[in-house]
Amino acid sequence: MAEQKTRVLLGKIGLDGHDRGIRMIATWLSKAGMEVVYIGTHQTAERMARAAIEEDVDVIGLSFQGADHIPLVRMMADQIKAHGLQDRLLVVGGNIPRRDISVLKQMGVDEVFPSATPMSASVAYIKENARKKRK
Repeated sequence: MAEQKTRVLLGKIGLDGHDRGIRMIATWLSKAGMEVVYIGTHQTAERMARAAIEEDVDVIGLSFQGADHIPLVRMMADQIKAHGLQDRLLVVGGNIPRRDISVLKQMGVDEVFPSATPMSASVAYIKENARKKRK
């Protein structure tokens, strides 16, 4: 029996409409053999959580280009707790200042991929860690 593919939900919460980077990540993850569900821009944290449940994903990935990542990740962390999704990998990428990484991790983010992180590093991390939390 073939191993089940890792399922990844990608989206952008808040008002940031810049989606080039997250679309590129979606392509890389797909090429790496993962199933990617991209729900687009201008989502809410609640919509992301509901989609994570509906799609039965292993990973929730968010991308930020604006300076609103901390309050938006806080909202996402609240939704993850409210919906019992703590067993899903939460990753964040984009224009994230290095000084904010520890704050995001304290909120429950498993890994942060700031701009200029090689896509291969993001893919490798997700491949290595996506299914570990769900066991």
